[in-house]
Amino acid sequence: MQVPAPFEYERATSVDHAIGLLGRLGGSARLVAGGHSLLPMMKLRLTDLEYLIDINDLHADLGHVRVERDEVRIGAMVRHRELLESAELARALPVFAEAERVIADPVVRNRGTIGGSLCQADPSEDLSAVCGALDAVCVIRGADGERLVPMDGFHRGPYETAVGPDEMLTEVRIPLHPGGSSAFEKVERRAGDWAVASVAAAVQVEDGLITGARVGMAAVGPDTVTVPGLSEALRGQRPSEELYTHAAEIAARACDPATDTRGSADYKRHLAGELTRRTLRRAVAGTEGKA
Repeated sequence: MQVPAPFEYERATSVDHAIGLLGRLGGSARLVAGGHSLLPMMKLRLTDLEYLIDINDLHADLGHVRVERDEVRIGAMVRHRELLESAELARALPVFAEAERVIADPVVRNRGTIGGSLCQADPSEDLSAVCGALDAVCVIRGADGERLVPMDGFHRGPYETAVGPDEMLTEVRIPLHPGGSSAFEKVERRAGDWAVASVAAAVQVEDGLITGARVGMAAVGPDTVTVPGLSEALRGQRPSEELYTHAAEIAARACDPATDTRGSADYKRHLAGELTRRTLRRAVAGTEGKA
């Protein structure tokens, strides 16, 4: 059995302390919170690091969920369990609770964080699709201050993000829209498994017309955080089964799945389309009665 290469361990006591350590130690250092993705990679020698910076003590600063009038702010250290159990978040953005119910298992949900999930940038990771559909903005902080990066630009490719070697993700900000709702669907081989395919959708409806819509997908290609062209195709249209079918076709064409033990590429492409149809239908139904 392979064992991790030797590394030094530091425990950050504040955000500034963590950023200072990253700046001093350079690219050989990695942050760890839940560790459910990083530690297995270390055991398999898939990541090369000399310093591990534990940021669990930063939960007091980065463990907030704040639902404000026009946006939701989620600290990077918020655990999956906390996202699942937040009644206020479920009312504002029901897609989070729907996704968290089928993410991994209670052990992972008790320790894993939204920041860790997004920064892992695994193409099969569900919360990236959720945040993409919700048009989230990632707050990245370094020694020179903060910068805001839309979810569309946060992932630079599989396992690569816009976070620099001396920076860290501190918060996710999600706009709230009047008349908006969201939904999530996932197909998995067994409970707690990675998705065969998953889709998140967010829509806004006003006077019977779709004024905004976004869809994010996971496990069906290296770059499916959002589906290009879908928003433009739905905006200004009246919801209908024909429109959902059109959106499903756009989503199926946009994905680039690989055949593996979870299914064939054709099967995953079919799922991407069907789940897009279902999530859009449910998201639109969730807007009824909202102003």
